[in-house]
Amino acid sequence: MKTRNEIDDKFKWDLSCFGVTEENFKDKCDEVQKFMEKLYALKGKLDSDDGLLKCLKLQEELSVLLDPISMFVHLKSCEDLSLSKYDEMADKLQKIMIEYNQKALFIDQKFKKLSISKINELLKDKRFNSWRIYLENLKDEKKHQLADAVDKFLAGADFLGANDGIMEKLSDVDMTFDDVEDEKGKKHELNQAVSSTYLESGDRCLRKNTLKTLHGTYGKFINTLSANYINSVKEDCFFAKEYKYKSAMSRSMQLEKVDERVYPLLIENVRKALPILFDFFELKRQKLDLKDFWNYDTYANITKESKKKYTYEQAVELIKKAVAPLGEEYVSLIQRAKDENWIDVFPNKNKRSGAFETAIYGYHPFVLTNFNFGLEDVFTLAHELGHAMHSYYSDKNQDREKSGYTIFVAEVASTTNEMLLLNYLLSQAKTTQEKGELYNKLFDSVKSTIFRQTMFAEFEERVHAIHEKGDSLSKDRLCEVYYNLNKDYFGKKVKLLDEVKYEWARIPHFFSAFYVYKYAIGLICALNFASRLSAGEKGEREKYIGKFLSAGCSKKPVEILKDAGCDLLDDKTYSQTFEFLREKLEEWKGI
Repeated sequence: MKTRNEIDDKFKWDLSCFGVTEENFKDKCDEVQKFMEKLYALKGKLDSDDGLLKCLKLQEELSVLLDPISMFVHLKSCEDLSLSKYDEMADKLQKIMIEYNQKALFIDQKFKKLSISKINELLKDKRFNSWRIYLENLKDEKKHQLADAVDKFLAGADFLGANDGIMEKLSDVDMTFDDVEDEKGKKHELNQAVSSTYLESGDRCLRKNTLKTLHGTYGKFINTLSANYINSVKEDCFFAKEYKYKSAMSRSMQLEKVDERVYPLLIENVRKALPILFDFFELKRQKLDLKDFWNYDTYANITKESKKKYTYEQAVELIKKAVAPLGEEYVSLIQRAKDENWIDVFPNKNKRSGAFETAIYGYHPFVLTNFNFGLEDVFTLAHELGHAMHSYYSDKNQDREKSGYTIFVAEVASTTNEMLLLNYLLSQAKTTQEKGELYNKLFDSVKSTIFRQTMFAEFEERVHAIHEKGDSLSKDRLCEVYYNLNKDYFGKKVKLLDEVKYEWARIPHFFSAFYVYKYAIGLICALNFASRLSAGEKGEREKYIGKFLSAGCSKKPVEILKDAGCDLLDDKTYSQTFEFLREKLEEWKGI
């Protein structure tokens, strides 16, 4: 693998816009610390509206100074994870922030103690318009505030929320798996990293043994894993109750300003659409030429992997053609991202793996990829550029406070880009193999992201509800709930290995309660947007860019999506998405 210095500069991101260098880093930090003194000097001077306003303005100015320094260090460290100098720079910034949080604690305490009537006064004062969201959040939090002493205790209770770390250590470090045999009796070493490759294999014996061994190994530790997860559920429910929310799910959704009706509507509509998933399984059974069909067969790859390669330049051109329904400006921004070096393209020795997009207010977004010339790399680039366009338009059209979109909608723009790319490639595909590969990619994604994540969401809902109703949770109860959900979501024609009942124990997202449903919501919205955009429906481009990409967090997330034409409280949104998928499945059957 090439070193960083061997990569051509035109394929590296350009961080010069931040005005931060390794040479001036210390001076920049000194400037930040000197500025912080202005905020420390406000102690005892926050009893007037003018004092509060001055404080908010100074905090914003501090962000203007600090954000580019933090982003520079973060991105430089991603270029080469082995260089300790960036760890040292990050450590210095962390120490500065710890000191600031301690010395400026009085600011947070002062704003938290404002009465609702006082907050309402500030909301009516036009001078505070740039901080409306912050003030509205303060008002909402009033209903859920604990005593200062309790808040202080919880702030230092870093032992809370440790269950995910325990699960991670057991699952990823201490747990080992027996070797698995293929149909020829050859043994293969099994670990988390290779399990997906084995499950996609054309060797049915290997698929079966992989899933049986993978889940069965978790079954050997099920007493420990259950006790750990049950404690996590109890913690979720305890804090929801203490903070005066009606349930753990309610707390999670209210903190993101998401209408709580979305959760049951998602489950209800996905369950209605299960026949589409069952038809996909049946099509897969036929293509694999199997008499019976087991849950381990649902992972099998039924198309030959494309050996077609794409240069980075070809990938950008392909993405530009795919997103053409979004208009000339959007396409030109994709080109700008390439020309102005927003993207760090290729892998190099010790570079961070994977891909991500990140942005701070007042600067264009940045994208990291590890482009390796395959079709999947083109989709990854399209995905991250979707995030980048979302950041760009929100930054351009909102002030600092309202520019940051919430996690609830974070995957919509990126996945919409992917779906536009898939639609375009399908329209251009010439051979049955090309089309089959694309249809398979679509429905594998739908299976894992819409149906599977909704099943996970239903499991979380049921498990937390059991505890909140005063009933007992146990390893047997958890396994029973999960196994029965699998029976519902796989249907009567798919046979289940008994070991699938242990699968819940290997899902790390369950320790971030009520998170997984957002994946399903994201793809449902993306398919909905992409189908209408690809069809060129009148006004869809303007709504998508103007009402969604440009909205930031200026409204509640469900309202933003509704304004853009994707109403998550209307069954029609779901039916349109699943109707589109039904049409694609029928097209696949017909090729």
